[in-house]
Amino acid sequence: MLAILAAIVFGFALLLDFLNTNLGAPDLFNNWTLALIGFLLLSLYLAGVGSGPRGGGGGRWYRGRRPGRG
Repeated sequence: MLAILAAIVFGFALLLDFLNTNLGAPDLFNNWTLALIGFLLLSLYLAGVGSGPRGGGGGRWYRGRRPGRG
């Protein structure tokens, strides 16, 4: 999800660069600020933040036969 958000932010920054606009707030929404937001989202994605719960299987933490059950 964070990678998708990063792609959207990068696309929006590219669109603003192509249209040569600053949305009326040059210090708030410039290309470098949007690039930094995109890099932040991408780094959070690569760090594993927001990837959701891992595992599953109804709380079964072992694989195969249980130890000590013959």
